[in-house]
Amino acid sequence: MTDRHGRRGDPPPAPEPLPVPVADAHTHLYLQGAEASAALAAAAAVGVDRIVEVGCDVASSRDAAALAAAHPAVLAAVAIHPNDAAELADLPAALAVIDELAGQPRVRAVGETGLDYYRTGPAGRPVQQESFRAHVDIAKRHGKALMIHDRAAEPGSDAPSSHEDIFAILAEGAPETVIFHCFSGDAEMARRCAERGWYASFAGNVTFRNAGALREAAAAMPTELILVETDAPYLTPMPYRGRPNAPYLVPLTVRALAEVKALPVEQLCRALSDNADAAFGGW
Repeated sequence: MTDRHGRRGDPPPAPEPLPVPVADAHTHLYLQGAEASAALAAAAAVGVDRIVEVGCDVASSRDAAALAAAHPAVLAAVAIHPNDAAELADLPAALAVIDELAGQPRVRAVGETGLDYYRTGPAGRPVQQESFRAHVDIAKRHGKALMIHDRAAEPGSDAPSSHEDIFAILAEGAPETVIFHCFSGDAEMARRCAERGWYASFAGNVTFRNAGALREAAAAMPTELILVETDAPYLTPMPYRGRPNAPYLVPLTVRALAEVKALPVEQLCRALSDNADAAFGGW
């Protein structure tokens, strides 16, 4: 299958390089099918000189920590994804591994953790909440950022709000640094996060035609609390939606955010770079 921008299975072409290097605040190299050094070089060539490699289970979290230890351009985040937490036979054992990994110096975030009411039904929600609370505790004890996955149920569902449940759990005692990965809230939620000094990380879906509410959220979020990410291999920005995503495509999302924020691209890049260093403690 093809579109006017090429074959859907083909990687998109490299975009115009950014004027100031930025970090991809959330990616999954282990799912992208490319050798890490090649992926990092391709990203650096367009001004994406740092990444945060994110684990979603014990194996990928171990791999993320090892990759960060081996590459100066890589930091790691480790966690049990909420959808996996609801299915594990021994969640406490998995959390013990995450706790151990979180103590490593190149692991700078605990995530992605949180709540996902889109894929997990009522029976799994208490387990997700238990896992999320455990990850919050791990992040606090190790002094690491908390990286949140927050996905609501289908519109019209009678499920509770994942947004509100996450805010309620964080109200019990949040870590110093909180990042909503692939921010999915509206402008009001952005303002609530900003009041608490929490970061909103925007991915390629902010470029989608039907993402007006998400762009309003980005406009409402203070520039000093915005991060940019790929969540690759998912959420490839326009005009390549549906094709494989990777860190080298961050410039497309950065330029879309600059338009939303009515800022020169260079100015936004400097802010995004500073914000990533502040959120993750520098590379």
